[in-house]
This record gives sequence, structure tokens and C-alpha cells, in this order.
Amino acid sequence: MGKFSKLRKNRKYSYTPRYYDDKGEGSPYKMQPKLDKFRTTIDAPKGLKGKFSNAMADIKRVGDKNLKLRMLIIIVILILIFLYIIDFDLSIFFTK
Repeated sequence: MGKFSKLRKNRKYSYTPRYYDDKGEGSPYKMQPKLDKFRTTIDAPKGLKGKFSNAMADIKRVGDKNLKLRMLIIIVILILIFLYIIDFDLSIFFTK
């Protein structure tokens, strides 16, 4: 009966995370996505004016030149496919 009344004490471990320095910011256990600090949509001001100013800031930011060219080519191809589907006569753009 004495064996069941005695409870074991839990072991204590002194765990410190591998990549945690005491001078760091916040908790080492906090899960935060890596790209959150670069996103402009997080904690954005609400309202129409705030959304418009965020959109204008995104437009002014310099992006990848190849991405813009690729997007332009894709849009042109999709427009040509649409015009072909509706049977639009493209000969009006070319002079003979």
C-alpha cells in the first residue's frame, strides 16, 4: 500500500533553444513566418484612403523587370486568344 501513496517527482530539465540569444526580440517559442517583416499588407491602415495609399506605394516600388515583361506577354497572348475565340477580324489593324 505504501508503494501507491508515494508519487515520483518530475524531472527538471534546463532547456535553452539552440538559436536563441537573450538580447533577441520576443519569445524564442513564438512562431512567426519568415516573410512577415517584408509584407506591406500586415497591419495596414483601414479605410479607402489607407488602401489607396498602400496600392500606390506598391506600384512605386521597383520590382523585377522580367516579371513585368512576362506579365505583359501573357496578357497580350490572352487577349489574342480571346479575340480569336470571338472571331474578331484582326486585318483591320494592318494596312495592305
